[in-house]
Amino acid sequence: MSETGNNNKDLSELSFEEAMASLEQIVAKLESGNASLEQSINLYTRGTQLKAHCESKLKDAQAKIEKITLDDNGAASGTAPFEAE
Repeated sequence: MSETGNNNKDLSELSFEEAMASLEQIVAKLESGNASLEQSINLYTRGTQLKAHCESKLKDAQAKIEKITLDDNGAASGTAPFEAE
């Protein structure tokens, strides 16, 4: 399963981009049908961990996003926390 160094790297050390690249490789390997049953299970397990890590990174990023607020004249007057609709 270690076609890249990221597959054995601790999730907390992976950037969003590294995790996505590893996840894409896992999906490609699973879709190819060339993995044994045991390897497929291990790949799937790692893939679910990477998916959760990516979702967490996105949630953290969303929490940091601020929207610019405008005053009555349309001028920027500050920022407010992002609120997903």
